[in-house]
Amino acid sequence: MRLVAGFWRRLDATSAWIGLGILAPLGMLVVSGTMLLNLRDDAWEKAQQTSRNLLQVIERDIARNIEVIDLALRGAVENLSAPGFTDVSPELRQLILFDRAVTTRDMGVILVIDEAGNTLYDANAVPARQLNNADRSYFRIHRDHPEIGLDISEPVISRFLGVPVVVLSRRIAKPDGSFGGVVQASLKLTYFSSLFENLALGTKGAINLYRADGTRLVRYPPWDGTLGTSVADSPVFQHLVRVGHGSFVGPTIQNTGSRLHTFMRIGDLPLILDVTLAPEEIEAEWRGRAAVLGGVLLILCGLTAGLSLLFGRELRRRARMQEELVRLSRTDALTGLPNRRRFEEALAGIGGAGIGGGGIGEAGAVGSLSPFPLSLLVIDADHFKALNDRYGHAVGDEVLKGLARCLEASVARAGDLVCRVGGEEFVVLLPGSDGLGAARVAARIHAAVGRLDLAVSGIAAGTLTVSIGVASSDDVEPGMWSLSDLYRAADAALYAAKADGRNQTRHADPSGGSAASDDAAFFERRALARPMLSDPDGAPASGSVACDRSREDGPFSDCSG
Repeated sequence: MRLVAGFWRRLDATSAWIGLGILAPLGMLVVSGTMLLNLRDDAWEKAQQTSRNLLQVIERDIARNIEVIDLALRGAVENLSAPGFTDVSPELRQLILFDRAVTTRDMGVILVIDEAGNTLYDANAVPARQLNNADRSYFRIHRDHPEIGLDISEPVISRFLGVPVVVLSRRIAKPDGSFGGVVQASLKLTYFSSLFENLALGTKGAINLYRADGTRLVRYPPWDGTLGTSVADSPVFQHLVRVGHGSFVGPTIQNTGSRLHTFMRIGDLPLILDVTLAPEEIEAEWRGRAAVLGGVLLILCGLTAGLSLLFGRELRRRARMQEELVRLSRTDALTGLPNRRRFEEALAGIGGAGIGGGGIGEAGAVGSLSPFPLSLLVIDADHFKALNDRYGHAVGDEVLKGLARCLEASVARAGDLVCRVGGEEFVVLLPGSDGLGAARVAARIHAAVGRLDLAVSGIAAGTLTVSIGVASSDDVEPGMWSLSDLYRAADAALYAAKADGRNQTRHADPSGGSAASDDAAFFERRALARPMLSDPDGAPASGSVACDRSREDGPFSDCSG
């Protein structure tokens, strides 16, 4: 019985694996086939939506331009009957008639012609250039049909310009209502071609602009012999006129193949826009995706185990990338120093405070200073904006890199932190260093910056200087200041140094006031208060320190305890 039960268990397991081996690929094929069909539908929907968006943009542009031209025509008709119009000079008549005339790039000629077709007034010449347009279709339409408002002609060759144009015209009525002539404005067909030329229609797509009577005004890309022809008998055009707007798949008007037609009327004008796209071009991207997906399916069915290994390798790669991103998020890209975020984290590690948009300790997040010494230097490059404006940003970047090297070279211990917190502003955080140790670091910074030579960029040694503000926790009783106070005090001392002439170090007022002391006052105070202090390197130092500083000649030349 046990042998039989074991046999059936092994048989069931084998059948299950075989079934899974068959059903899994079949299921993948079904799901993938459904996805491919959905992708095909999406491609068609995207093509239709793109065509509708193109039509809306083109329709608004054409309608607006025709409206502007029509306003000029209406104004000319009204001004012809203005009181005293015939009593003024010809130049003033031209100004009155065509004061609303447009002068866009593709505008042609604006004329007023009398009932015999002769030119009365010309927007571009005084006296008017003589021409007879009685043979033009738009002239005959207004003469024979008084009810016609704005007429848009078929494409014609302008007799003044010699280029293809469409003519927009309105009837002039005499006081008794009889025909008095026509006001006309021509619009070059280059207006439409420039409007269409940057549109992505594929190699077989096209845009057609028709009059409601079936006359083709414009086709893009152009075909020889297509302008001005009538397509009124085409079933496709009849559908366009009957429906007014929408999309459908059908033959071209020339019956040269199947196309996706997306069409609409232009406002209330007798104009119809039709955008056509070839189905094979609509599906071209989808076909490529289908081929890729089919190939991927074949690979997936045969390499499941291999994909598991690749997945593990990908996870390790992503982990390394994540570590690199974390490192980069804490590093200033230009100088390679820790950035503001790393400075905030260091402060948070010391006392739970951080720098917000306006300083340390936003929203009350402040921490008390620890009992052990802590000093903070805020350093700002002097006249950096003027240097940037004079030499350019490339030199400014080199200066910032050089300053970063000077700051790094001026700190001695592994726990000291040099950061760039923005623009030309840097900070040096010295855990375990008292005020005297911070003063020694500031002196080394001044000396290193004074030696900075960027000859390639035209910056000689001694040209660059910095201003430094220093605040130390050992100047106050523990618990009296917070980390936010420490940063504000150092920042205030920096501004005091800049206000007092730059190229110097200022030390924060231990009383918490706004005043800041210079080096002599600081070292005198420290000598009286604490006869023995340690420098940042851990070496003992006497309480009396003499520093020689010159504001004109350079930074600290010597600082010894």
